[in-house]
Amino acid sequence: MKFSIMVSEGPYTHQATDSAYQFAKAALAKGHEIMRVFFYHDGVNNGTRLTVPPQDDRHIVNRWSELGTKNNIDLVICIAAAQRRGLLDENEAKRQGKNADNIAPGFRISGLGQLVEAGIQSDRLVVFGD
Repeated sequence: MKFSIMVSEGPYTHQATDSAYQFAKAALAKGHEIMRVFFYHDGVNNGTRLTVPPQDDRHIVNRWSELGTKNNIDLVICIAAAQRRGLLDENEAKRQGKNADNIAPGFRISGLGQLVEAGIQSDRLVVFGD
């Protein structure tokens, strides 16, 4: 089965992110495909490379980066939600006249069309968060 996932809660603030990650791992372990993970609303904060959790805590951003890279999962951050929260990739930072970007490896910024496409092309779109 082909799944896509939407995460709309930030890391370390809500169980949704951890649940989405565990769901993705379990689905992959059972031989399913994860086509895309779309990060929306506060969920875009799962894709900032500036996250520095305590050493004895899980590093949620790195977990997503590694899972996406290892399994060829498209990790998409909603551009409108990202801009509102100060997350920019290199191209968007230049376009906005900013001197830095902060998107973690394996993530990319795109629009809501990617969520719609994921819903159409996947067998199931599973939503985590409000």
